[in-house]
Amino acid sequence: MRASALSVIIPVRNEADALPRLLQDLAPLRTAGAQLIVVDGGSSDATCELAAPYVDLLLTAQAGRAAQMNAGAAAANGDYLWFVHADTRIGASSIERLFRVLAERPCWGRFDVRLSGNGLALRVIGSMINLRSRLTGVASGDQAIFLARETFEALGGYAQIPLMEDLDLCRRLKKQARPRCLRPPLTTSSRRWERHGVWRTVWLMWRLRLAYYRGVEPERLARQYQQEPPL
Repeated sequence: MRASALSVIIPVRNEADALPRLLQDLAPLRTAGAQLIVVDGGSSDATCELAAPYVDLLLTAQAGRAAQMNAGAAAANGDYLWFVHADTRIGASSIERLFRVLAERPCWGRFDVRLSGNGLALRVIGSMINLRSRLTGVASGDQAIFLARETFEALGGYAQIPLMEDLDLCRRLKKQARPRCLRPPLTTSSRRWERHGVWRTVWLMWRLRLAYYRGVEPERLARQYQQEPPL
């Protein structure tokens, strides 16, 4: 599949430290013709200034990943959309693997991940994330979900909810197809685990997920989330 058929959408807010490294990883992809879109949700740091020279579109949108990713998708021109978090690092081999799979015209998929920090606990958590995703067919936003644009549009995009928008989308996508689960893994920042404690953060993530699956409203979970370590 040609690179110009891919639009990469990156929601950001105050990511001046992490975003330049991701854009450096994606620079060869952009040179090959892929569209890079950064959607800012109200940064107060230098995120936008740093991003502007290295992307095709720099948009602003209401703060919130769902709103920002929907705004990016609305402006995208690629046949496939790839949603990537700003604190992700992507190796050339992962990009090559993505294009081999996209040539098969899959409905959707995601990547395995590894956490950036050192230590056995973080390696175990990364493995658990990947195993859970393979078993359930549900991916988190950290796993860089990709899907056909026509599928995204047919499903109405991300639900306008303040939390769990990735789980909501995956549950709808699963009704159409199981995800393609790709390796080599992407590297995602371990900052949230290191800042607030590894097992405390794991407990929070599972507690909020289980509450969501039990039908607790995302708005209520978001209020709780604001008082806890970030997901």
